[in-house]
Amino acid sequence: MKVLGVVGWSGSGKTTLLEAVIPLLCAAGRSVSTVKHAHHGFDMDRPGKDTFRHREAGAREVLVATASRWALLHEVTGPEPALPDLLTRLQPVDLVLVEGFKSHPFPKLEVHRPALGKPPIWPSDPDIVAIASDVALETGNRTWLALNRPAEVADWIMGLLNGPDITHP
Repeated sequence: MKVLGVVGWSGSGKTTLLEAVIPLLCAAGRSVSTVKHAHHGFDMDRPGKDTFRHREAGAREVLVATASRWALLHEVTGPEPALPDLLTRLQPVDLVLVEGFKSHPFPKLEVHRPALGKPPIWPSDPDIVAIASDVALETGNRTWLALNRPAEVADWIMGLLNGPDITHP
């Protein structure tokens, strides 16, 4: 599987960009999965729900299923799982888009909005291969993409899929 990260500061538009790009990649016949790194306080389960009650009772894994999807809740008892370990849990697809995990070494697209007042990540991260921004930037040997043109971002990603292999994390 080819893997591409999408990184940037909170509020930069990573999820919005992925939400626009994923359907374009799928319409082009590519299968796509995503991995989202959540902040430490995030929990998709809620007190009072059956799944929460099962976990509280001691179940290490709880699989919840409907006719349209299933989800596996797995209690982490050691260190946070590494990205390569998480990727092994996915079914094979053409591309896995990873939102977050910005400190991990794998090819990444940075979403950068200068108006947020946050410094760009790409000058200190050699794994960032492109920058999508709402303003034109001098990015050296990295590709600059217009953040408000998701079709161009999707075309660039398709070029990666059709080109040399994207390294696996």
